[in-house]
Amino acid sequence: MGIEGPFWRAIAVFRVASLVYAVVLLLRAAGYQEPAVGWLVMGVMALWTVATIYAYSLPDLRGWPLLTVDLLVTVGCLLATPYVLGVYQPGALPITATWMGAPVLAWGVYGGRRAGAVAAAIVAAVDLWLHGVRDLGAFGAASLSINGMVLLFLAGVLVGHIARLAKQAEERMQRAVEIEAAGRERERLARGIHDSVLQVLALVQRRGMELGGEAAELGRLAGEQEVALRELVSVRREPAAAGDTDLRMLLRGYGGARVTVSTPATPLHLPTATAREMALAVAAALDNVRRHCGEDAHAWILAEGENDAVTVTVRDDGPGVPEGRLAEAAAAGRLGVAQSIKGRIADVGGTVTIVSAPGQGTEVELTVSR
Repeated sequence: MGIEGPFWRAIAVFRVASLVYAVVLLLRAAGYQEPAVGWLVMGVMALWTVATIYAYSLPDLRGWPLLTVDLLVTVGCLLATPYVLGVYQPGALPITATWMGAPVLAWGVYGGRRAGAVAAAIVAAVDLWLHGVRDLGAFGAASLSINGMVLLFLAGVLVGHIARLAKQAEERMQRAVEIEAAGRERERLARGIHDSVLQVLALVQRRGMELGGEAAELGRLAGEQEVALRELVSVRREPAAAGDTDLRMLLRGYGGARVTVSTPATPLHLPTATAREMALAVAAALDNVRRHCGEDAHAWILAEGENDAVTVTVRDDGPGVPEGRLAEAAAAGRLGVAQSIKGRIADVGGTVTIVSAPGQGTEVELTVSR
């Protein structure tokens, strides 16, 4: 039942205690003017108390249909007051006494302070309507006073607010437990990978370099994968807000023997869709480096975060882009830069700046708003 369980048990205790109190009042008043009707209402209240204690204990039954019926039954018992009391005496209570506060508490626990306030308003409105059934001077003291109405509202709002805070605390605690469990599992996997896969990749790289030829190329690829895998298992993921992604995690996957990734120590949280488009644009820029600069070219990825923006710069040591070449490529229908890089960043409201000169490499700067 989670953290809500104690709230529903407390409401169950309140229902029973309020029912006993209403019975005591009925006995002291010798059944009021219509004892038969009074005991009939008490029977309904007793049966409904047992039914709600059972129903609210089951999460599958706990919901707005049950809450609505609960409020209607309570209002019905409250409306029976004039037929039981007959001639009202100052200071008398409705036949339901404090029992009518139970659905207000239930609404507050389930729906929060606004729901508790709504339930309190309905019960108070019915009670105020009963004020006009008989002389207000006689019935005013017999029903809910202004102080009682205020207490009813405060109970609904306060209990609803506390219940909502308790639920949020439970959700945050659950999230913290999940993050801790994920961190422990990550550390366990990292130990296993370090003892097996990373050592094999390092051995392949070393032996490939010793043998030369095609084996050297295999060794180089194994070395790149070793660096990427080591970075993956060594980075701790920090919790982000719901719907956010730490851009550093996506960029570090591009690291390798010929790609250096530099990221800040603090997270670069972006909306998940924005972070993915940013990472795909970086991948397109790296693909251009491999295509036009050759396999021996080196690339650097630098990520920076400011208060209102995140900037990622991709720089290479290739031959650079001749002036006008990008415009010619776009006119010829080659959309690698125009769509894969500029188009993606433009779709998420960002900007792209490309700086290049023959013999001085190329620098692609991607900036998006947080």
